[in-house]
This record gives sequence, structure tokens and C-alpha cells, in this order.
Amino acid sequence: MKKNKVGEIADKIIESIENGTAPWLKPWKPEECTAPYNPASKTVYKGSNFIYLSCKGKSDPRWCTYKQAQDQGWQVKKGAKGTSIQFWSFTRSGYKKDNHGKIIIDKNGEKKTQTTELEKPVLRYYNIFNADQIKGMPVLDSSLEPDWKRQERAESIIKNSGAEISHVKGDRAYYRAGTDKIILPEKNQFSSADKYYSTGLHELGHWTGHKSRLDRGSKFNSFGSAEYAREEMRAEIASYMVGMQLKIGHDPGQHLAYVDSWVKILKDKPTEIYKACADAEKIRSYLMAFEKEKARDITYEITIRNKKTNIEKRHSFTVNDIDDQKLIDRNTKNLAVKVGFDRVADLKIDLSHQKKAPQKGLAKGLSCSKT
Repeated sequence: MKKNKVGEIADKIIESIENGTAPWLKPWKPEECTAPYNPASKTVYKGSNFIYLSCKGKSDPRWCTYKQAQDQGWQVKKGAKGTSIQFWSFTRSGYKKDNHGKIIIDKNGEKKTQTTELEKPVLRYYNIFNADQIKGMPVLDSSLEPDWKRQERAESIIKNSGAEISHVKGDRAYYRAGTDKIILPEKNQFSSADKYYSTGLHELGHWTGHKSRLDRGSKFNSFGSAEYAREEMRAEIASYMVGMQLKIGHDPGQHLAYVDSWVKILKDKPTEIYKACADAEKIRSYLMAFEKEKARDITYEITIRNKKTNIEKRHSFTVNDIDDQKLIDRNTKNLAVKVGFDRVADLKIDLSHQKKAPQKGLAKGLSCSKT
């Protein structure tokens, strides 16, 4: 019987683990790090898609659909074979309707929308193509950020996490669930700063499993058990993902000892790899959120002025992300339309807590300054 795509993808990843070629089982230098991403949507692929595409061993990390390539003015080469990836839909968006089935219009004359949760998630597959299968795509920028910049990003994640970390002279690095504490060797014991941060972020991955965070319910202290091996697989995959994204490298080191246990677990239940990748993605997302300052409610004060009439309108809105430029952009554009201004000339935001006011992502004609 022909296997479905779920089985085919799982088998490919499991085979790479058995052969020792799985991307997170190999050491990677910073200059070799390439997280698979979509150049059209500017997003990094997630979960099992991240790992599956990494298993392809492509030197160029860029992937996109046929239509996305066309929309960018690129062309997929004739005869190129696509790679299937998964996309899960957990919600459905649409217009909000009344009891008679008519679309509800709000007080501003706009159609109301709503998002509903699906009873059963919908799984779809998309064929995507690597950059080496596409004509006209720009040359890949493979330049590497300065050491201090990459390491500053890693340091901000560790610092902003608030995790309790002790540095002890020795050769052991581990997370102790009982005390919710991370133990690391002293920094000067590592051969490079990148290796220090790679190790620290791996243990921080375990730290996310605490019941007050992602609550994976892992038995961290049952060394040698299947449960322990499952947790180690999740942390190692997540460590690889973060290392690729931050370009600090990846060193599997002592974690290679779990390979046989992983193979046994996955042979018994191949779909376990999807659960592992899904949990690893949650870890990656949880940790990468700390790259920004700790989440907080920030109120943005916007003043929009028509230069011709000097009429002003003020508006404020609250977000939980100081760098959410898209939300700033959307609010200012919407306000400009609502008050009938043909040109938005001034934007002022309370950013007294920031060193530098953001400038990217603002609507045309806007500027940003501290108040």
C-alpha cells in the first residue's frame, strides 16, 4: 500500500536520524547556519516543515510556492519537482452575519469579520520549490552578522527569560526541574561564546517545560527512560532551530547518546516525530519572544494632523509588543481614513522606555518620535 504524505515525511526524518544525517545531530558552525524561510512572505518555516526542509540538505534556505515565485517575477524551472509541506488550519475567518444570513455592517460602514475555531483542524499540503529550482531569484545574501551582534541576541533571550542560572566550574550543563534552575559551566570554560550560548539555550529549552510555562509534564529526573528521551529530543530539535535562526551554530555533543532511544520511540510510533517537532516549535517561539524586551502593555499615543487645515485627531491604542510595527501602521492608516484626511503628516508615540524610536513599517507620510 502506498504511504500517505504524513507517513512519507515522518519516514524521511526518521531515516535521517538512523543514518546520523538529521540536521540537529550534526555540528554546525555559525557561518553554516541557514534556517529555511520563505523569501516572499519573509517568514521562517515552522515545526516539522522546518526540520523536513532542513533534511533536504539544500545550500540555499529559500523556499516558496509556484504562485509566490510568479508574483515576485521569478519562474520555476521547467520539470522542477516540488516538495510537499504541511499547513494546519485551526480557525476559519469570514464575515459576521445576522440571524437572516446578512453580513453585519459596523457604524463606520465596514463589514464585520469574525474568526471561529474549527471543531477539527484541517490539514493541507502545499508544494514549494527551492531557490535552486527558480530562475530570476536574487543572489542569496550569505553575509554573517558580527559576532557581538549574534551573541547579543542570544544574551538578550537568556537575560529576558528571567531563568535562574548558576555557573559552576565543571563539565556539566543541565536543568534541575525540582528547583527550576539551570546549571552551566563557567563561561571561560567554553571554547567560544557561540558554544556557551548554544549550550545555555539548549538548557533553557528544558526550562520552558516547567508547569508555569509550556507545561510539558516531562519527567526530567527519570534519566534513561523513554519519557526522558522524548524531552531530550524536543529540546535538541528546538536548540537546533534557535541556533540556525540566531546563526550561533549548533553542537549536539553529549545529546547524541539518545539517538538509539529516539529511533526506538519513532519506530514504534512514527507520528511521534510530529509531536516532537510541534513541541520544539513551541519552545523555539517561546524563547525567540525573549529576544525583544519582556512583553508588556504599551499605550501608543498618535496625533494625526491635516497640514492644510491644521485639524488634529488624537488616538491611543494598547499593544503587548513594543515592536509591532504592523499594528502601529494599521491603526494610523485606519484613523486617517476615518477622519477623512488625505495625508497623514505627523505621528507621535510615547516611547520613553526605548533607546530609539522605531521608524520601519510606518504608513507613508508618517514619522515617529518620542513625546
